[in-house]
Amino acid sequence: MMKKFRVLISMALLLACSMPAHAILTLELTKSEESGIPIAIVPFGWAGLTAPPQVVSDVVEADLGRSGRFATLDRKEFASRPIEEREVVYKDWRFVKAEALVIGSVAPAGPGRYLVRFQLFDVFKQKELAGLQYTVNASMLRTVGHQISDVIYEKLTGEPGAFNTRIAYITRENAGPKKSIYRLQVADSDGYNPISIVRSAEPLMSPAWAPDGERIAYVSFEDKRSKVYVQNVANQRRELLAEFKGINSAPAWSPDGRRLALQLSKEGNPDIFVLDLATRQLTRLTNDPAIDTEPSWSPDGRQLVFTSDRSGRPQIYRMNADGRQVQRLTFDGDYNARPSYAVDGRSLTLVSRVQGKFHIATLNLDDRTLQVLTDTPLDESPTFAPNGRMILYATEVRGQGALASVSIDGRVRQTFRLETADVREPAWSPYNR
Repeated sequence: MMKKFRVLISMALLLACSMPAHAILTLELTKSEESGIPIAIVPFGWAGLTAPPQVVSDVVEADLGRSGRFATLDRKEFASRPIEEREVVYKDWRFVKAEALVIGSVAPAGPGRYLVRFQLFDVFKQKELAGLQYTVNASMLRTVGHQISDVIYEKLTGEPGAFNTRIAYITRENAGPKKSIYRLQVADSDGYNPISIVRSAEPLMSPAWAPDGERIAYVSFEDKRSKVYVQNVANQRRELLAEFKGINSAPAWSPDGRRLALQLSKEGNPDIFVLDLATRQLTRLTNDPAIDTEPSWSPDGRQLVFTSDRSGRPQIYRMNADGRQVQRLTFDGDYNARPSYAVDGRSLTLVSRVQGKFHIATLNLDDRTLQVLTDTPLDESPTFAPNGRMILYATEVRGQGALASVSIDGRVRQTFRLETADVREPAWSPYNR
C-alpha cells in the first residue's frame, strides 16, 4: 500500500534484538537493454577436491550484468576458458565481440582459507588493466566477488562501483489473525547475507544510514507513540534520539554525521527540525501551516530538500541548512514527494504521480527536467546507490511488497522479492562499511 503523505501514529511494541539470518531476497531481472560494454567473464578455475564454497565468477557476472553498464557475454559462445594469462588467445575474444575479458582462479590456502586471483584484460589492446589476489575465509568469498566487480567497474567506466555495499529494508510477515512481525533487515547490495537487527510486533519505518555506514536511524512505535532511534549495525546497541509529543519521523543524517533532520509535530504542526547529536539542541527549520516532511541533505550539507503541501499538493522544496530561502523545485504533476540527492548533488530522485500512478523519477536541478524511470503503479521510497548510477525503491509485485532497482537511464530494472513477506522502505548504504 502506498505510503500516505500524512504519517499515522499507531501503538507498537518494539523488540530490539539480534536475530539470525533471514530469507534471501530473490533477484529477478525485469528489463535489460544490453548496450553496455561487452565483457566476457570466464568461470574461475577451482583447484579444490570438492565443490567450491562460493563461485566467485558468478557473483562478478551477476553484479556487472545488473549494473546496466555492461553486456555480459553468454559463456556458451566461449571458444576457450583460460585461467592464466598465457592461455588467453585474444582473437577468440574479438570473434565474440568482447571488449573486456575477466579470468581468475580460486584455490585452497590452508584450513578454511582460499586464494582468489583475477585479471582484467582489454581485448583489443591485448593489455592487462587490473590484476589482484585475495586470501580470505569462505564467508568472505562473496565479498571478494563484489570487490572484484567494483575494480572492474571503475577500470572500465572511470566511476566507482557500488557492489560492495549494503542495503537496509523493512519486512512484514503475517503472524496470525491481525498480527504481523516487522523486521529491520540489512543485506549485501544484491540481497545476500541478510540479518535482522530489529524485530517488532508493530510497524518500523524510515531506515536511514549514517555517513559512517555503521549506524542506522529509524522510526519505531513504542509506548503507543512514534520514536526515532539510532542503532549500531554490528553490536546492535541502540539509542533513543527523539520522543517528543506527536510525530517523530523521517530521520535524515547530515553529511558529517553530526546532525539529524527530523519531522516533528511537537508544537502542533508537522515541521522540519534539526537535532545536534552532540548537544541535543533542536533547531526548527520550517514554520508553515502545511505539512513539511521527508527532509534530505545536499551532499555538501548546505541545503535540504523536503516534501510540503504548502501549495495545496505535495511538492518538492529546497531550503538552506538554516531554514532560509525556501524554494519550490517541482511543478510537473500534482504529486511529487520523498526526495533525496544524488551523490554529485546535481539531481534528485523522488516519487512522482502520473495519471494516478506513482512512479520513480529523477529531477535535474540544473534545468529542472523531470524524468520518469518506472512504469509500475505503486513505486515509493527511492534511494540512490552511493555512486549515483542505480536507484533502489519499493514497489508491488503480484500484490506483495517488493524492492526493485532501476538504472538512472531506465534501461535496466530488477526486482528483489521475498516469498513470505512484504518488503518496504529500502535505504542504500554509503561506501563505508
